[in-house]
Amino acid sequence: MRVLRYAVRIPFLLWHVLVHLPLTLLLMAPPFGQLRLADGGRLQHRMVRLWSGGLMRVFGLRVRRIGHPMPGAVMFVANHVSWIDIIALHSQRMMGFVAKREIAGWPLVGWLAARGETIFHQRGSQESLGGVLHEMLARLRDGRAVGVFPEGRTRDGRAVGPFHARIFLAAVEAGVPVQPVALRYGEHGSAQVRVAFAPGESFLANFLRLLGEPACGAEVVFLPPIVPGDTEGRRRIAETARERIVAAMSP
Repeated sequence: MRVLRYAVRIPFLLWHVLVHLPLTLLLMAPPFGQLRLADGGRLQHRMVRLWSGGLMRVFGLRVRRIGHPMPGAVMFVANHVSWIDIIALHSQRMMGFVAKREIAGWPLVGWLAARGETIFHQRGSQESLGGVLHEMLARLRDGRAVGVFPEGRTRDGRAVGPFHARIFLAAVEAGVPVQPVALRYGEHGSAQVRVAFAPGESFLANFLRLLGEPACGAEVVFLPPIVPGDTEGRRRIAETARERIVAAMSP
């Protein structure tokens, strides 16, 4: 069955990259990208959502949204399972992600991440983190959305790790809401481990393995937002966001 799935999905992937991607980039470029749609959003953001949703379908992931993403300036925080988390979130709402700098060098995904307004961070560098927080604050004050994975890295899919509180400082200083998002692959997260990186697995190996995995659902669950001022500060916001995501992951 894996061979059959590759035989079906690889042509779709090539079509999505060689045909749909150039068309998407064309419509994202000036003057088309800045055009306003009936809902007030920009065409370039709609194209990112459409292309990301198409890529999820290529991998056999049927996306289902639960709840609604907040409009305007908001910090979205989600559990981190795999590289495809960014694609899943972008299929629902345009947001500039904070991601490790290594992603910039990944084939296709790194190139797309740069054009998806990603903020790259060098892990372990306090100077880099300071620059990231500054850029996040500027975007939030400009009325734009940012997305972060407060765990700081992907895990094995079995549990949600602790959230780093410092990353929430930008939301506190900008006075914008934080909306937790639970990413569930499979029924009640039953495919989390399958989607996650295996021990020692590279991005390319994970990409190719996921392309041949059985189809499953991918739920993007937008949870009630947390408004700075209603809590005790960034540490309490981090704890509350994690608690809500962990509760949403429970069967």
